[in-house]
Amino acid sequence: MREISEIIDTLETKVGKLLSKIDRLEQQNMSLEHELKISKNAQQHQNSVIETLKKDIESIKITNSLLGSDEYKRDTKLKINSLIREIDYCIAQLAD
Repeated sequence: MREISEIIDTLETKVGKLLSKIDRLEQQNMSLEHELKISKNAQQHQNSVIETLKKDIESIKITNSLLGSDEYKRDTKLKINSLIREIDYCIAQLAD
């Protein structure tokens, strides 16, 4: 009988430790999920900043070529020709 009560006491102790470990792991999991959410938001913000900067770089390239820089003249001519084609297409659509 004494052995059974010792086994029960040991089991109760182990179950208590397991329950406290489960609680600690759940709290850690919640903390990590929160950090992940913050990291995802930061990444989205950085991606939007990168896209904005890419657009700014493209605008600067076009501006430089329009101001006489030989480095981007070809790109600017291609962009202008593309815009002209789009305008011609729109005019043709309106004429129909």
